Amino acid sequence: MIDLYTWGTPNGRKVSIMLEECALPYRVHAVNIGKGEQFKPEFLAISPNNRIPAIVDGEGPGGKPLSVFESGAILIYLAEKSGKFLPADPARRSDTLQWLMWQMGGFGPMLGQAHHFLRAAKEKIEYGINRYVEESKRLYGVLDGQLAKTPYVAGADYTIADMAIFPWAARHEWHTVDLAAYPHVKRWFEQVGARAAVKKGMEVPFLN
Repeated sequence: MIDLYTWGTPNGRKVSIMLEECALPYRVHAVNIGKGEQFKPEFLAISPNNRIPAIVDGEGPGGKPLSVFESGAILIYLAEKSGKFLPADPARRSDTLQWLMWQMGGFGPMLGQAHHFLRAAKEKIEYGINRYVEESKRLYGVLDGQLAKTPYVAGADYTIADMAIFPWAARHEWHTVDLAAYPHVKRWFEQVGARAAVKKGMEVPFLN
């Protein structure tokens, strides 16, 4: 059994989607980041950077419990544990990891900054809004260019790269992006969003 510590955010939903796709048994522990529960000592023991998601695998390597934090690291761990959604072929594996890192380093942090300046900042700072909305649109352009060439983000097969990107793209309205302007992203978004495991994973932990 895997214990998933999460909240209703794109990063949290990457992992619940992966767990559903792999059909791995898991328990959900909601960590209410709005109430500061991510700073509790018992959570920091699992995720020292006070960020969700995190997991504890009761049957980790050697049968011993293992905790993992950082959503990208969790996706890689679960892919290696299950043998799914991360190709064994070195070239295809490299492609998948490149796009996963693209999401972790850009198509997450930049969209998150757009959300902050558009929705959370007490003052509307035009410079911040313009900077991060435009960067979000640039990143969508990069993604659209890739998906013009291939069915899924990292090639012909659905991988953890798709799972990492999808929950952020699901909030396209939050960063004022119209998917109609990115037809290949729109096609991919509808295709991935139709998967039963994605639908179920996006409902965890039942908020937002």
